[in-house]
Amino acid sequence: MTESTSKKNRNALNRGQFLGWLGATGIGTDSFHRALAVQATSAQQVTIEMVKQAEWISGIELTEHQRNQTADGLTRTLQDFQALRSFDVGYDTWPALKLHLQPGQTPRETKPEDQGSYRPAEVPGSDEDLAFLPLRQQHDLLLRGEIKATHLTEIYLSRLKKYNPQLKFVVNLTEEVAMEKARLLDTSKHRRSRSSKPLAGIPYGAKDLMAYPGYPTTWGAPQFKDRVIDHKAYVLEKLDAQDAILVAKLSLGALAMGDQWYGGPTLNPWNIEQGSSGSSAGSASATAAGCVGFSIGSETLGSIVAPSIRCGVTGLRPTFGRVSRDGCMTLSWSMDKLGPICRSADDCGFVFEAIQGKGGDDPSVVDMPFQWPQTIDFKKLKVGYIEGGGDVKDREELQILKERGVKLVPIQLPKDIPTWPLVTILYSEAAAQFDPLTRSGIEEGLNSWPALLRRAEYVPAVEYIRALRIRRRMQEKMEKLMGEIDLFVSSGGDELLITNMTGHPSIAMPSGFVGNGESRQPYKAFNIVGRLFDEVTILNAAKAFQQETDYHLRRPPLVSEQQD
Repeated sequence: MTESTSKKNRNALNRGQFLGWLGATGIGTDSFHRALAVQATSAQQVTIEMVKQAEWISGIELTEHQRNQTADGLTRTLQDFQALRSFDVGYDTWPALKLHLQPGQTPRETKPEDQGSYRPAEVPGSDEDLAFLPLRQQHDLLLRGEIKATHLTEIYLSRLKKYNPQLKFVVNLTEEVAMEKARLLDTSKHRRSRSSKPLAGIPYGAKDLMAYPGYPTTWGAPQFKDRVIDHKAYVLEKLDAQDAILVAKLSLGALAMGDQWYGGPTLNPWNIEQGSSGSSAGSASATAAGCVGFSIGSETLGSIVAPSIRCGVTGLRPTFGRVSRDGCMTLSWSMDKLGPICRSADDCGFVFEAIQGKGGDDPSVVDMPFQWPQTIDFKKLKVGYIEGGGDVKDREELQILKERGVKLVPIQLPKDIPTWPLVTILYSEAAAQFDPLTRSGIEEGLNSWPALLRRAEYVPAVEYIRALRIRRRMQEKMEKLMGEIDLFVSSGGDELLITNMTGHPSIAMPSGFVGNGESRQPYKAFNIVGRLFDEVTILNAAKAFQQETDYHLRRPPLVSEQQD
C-alpha cells in the first residue's frame, strides 16, 4: 500500500521518538516482560515502583500519572492471567493460529426466492420516502428508469448535509466522485447493465477506516486527519465494480473505539442526547437516519452489533475471513471483520453478496459460495435459545420462527472457559499495531486507547499464546454446539465475545421500542448466530422475523438544526 502524506502529517509523530522506536524494535521486549512478570506474579497488586523499574528495558518512559494508570490496569491484567492460568490446556492444544477448524459445514441446500408474489415498486410521494425505500425497490425504480441515479444521490447528499451538523456522522463527503459516477450511470449505455447489479446506482457510506483514493482516511483520530492513502480498500473496489455510489466516509470512534472521534460524538438519531455507540458509529447513525442507502462497518468486539442495536438498524457481522480487509485499518489481525449495516436483513443479503470473497492483501479470506436472495426450508432447522433468557412463549422472535416450522432447542454456551480474559488477545494485537503511537507518547483524541495500549505492552508472550490456546478450546466447544443446531438466538452477554473469538456470523436487529419524552427509541434487540460460513440461514431467519414485524421500518423523529 502506498501512502501520500503531507509533511505536516509526517510530523504528527515526534520524529526523534519515531526513529528511536524504529531502532529499538525487537530489542529488550521479552526481557522487559520477564522483568515485570518476576516482580508482579508474586504480588496481588502491581505498584507504581514496579512499573518504574521495568521502564528502562522497554524504552518507554512514563509520567507519574501514566505509571499510576498502568499499575492499576496491570493489576486487572494479572487477574485475567490468573483466570487463564486456571484453565488446563494440557500439552496437546495448539494455539488458534487458524480461525476455522474446518472450512465449514456442507453448504446448506437453498433455492432461489419465488418472485411470483413480488409487486414492482412505485415512485414514492416524497424524497424522504424514497430515501428509506428498501434496496430492491430502489433497484427496480432505477432499472425501469423511473428515478435517476443522480436524483437519488442528490437526495442522500442533501440529507447528509442537513443532519450531519446535529448527528456528526460524516468525516468527509465524497460528493465529487459520487456525482460523477451517478451521471455516468444515467447514460443509456450503463442503464442496460443494471439488471445484474442489484446495488447499481445506490448511494452508500463507508466507515472511515477503509481507504479511498483522493480522500482522507482518518481512522477517527486527529493524528491522521489529513492523511490520504493512495489505495482503494478491496471492499470498496468490489462495490465500485457493482456500480454502487460512495457518498461519504463515515465516522468511527478514534482507532475503532466507541462513538467519540475528533469531530465530536456521533449521536443516535432516535435520541440526540445519546451517542450512537460504536465503533461503526457513523455507519449505524447515517443508515438509521435515511442518509445513505446502506453502509459498511467493521467489528472486532461488538462494533457492528452494538451501534446497530442502539440505532435500530440491521447489522450483519459475517464469518471471520468472509470479507477482505485489504486497505482497512487493523485493530486485531485475528478478530477484525467487515460487514453491512442496513435497514433490513434483505438489504444486508444484497450488500453481503457484493462484498464477500477473496481479493487484495488479506491472507485470512476464504471463498465460499453465497447468493442472495435464496430461501431455506425452515422445517429442517434446529434453533437454539439460551436458557434463562425469559419464557419462550414471551419471546416474539422464537415464536415467529416456531410458526415457520423450526424446532426450538434449549442450549447453554460454554461456561467452563474463562471468556472475558481472552480480550488479552485483542489488546495485545492492538498494542503491536499501534506501538509507534505508544512509544511516541501520542495520546490526544485517542479515547481510552493510550492506557489500554500501554497496559498491553506488559503482556508476556507466554500469556498471549496461552490465551490463543484457550481460544482454540473455545472454538472446539462452539464447533460441537453448532453441530447440534443450525443457529441460535441471543440477546447478548458472553455470546458477543465468544462468537467474535470463534468467528461465527451474527445478525442484530431491533425488536422493541420504549418511550423517550414525546418520542420512542429502540430499547430491545436480539442477535441470530449461525454456523461458520452459513450467512444465508441467519439472513433468512432475520428476514422471517422482519416479515412479521415492523420494528425495522420505523423512522427516527429527526429535528434538524438547519431549516428546510
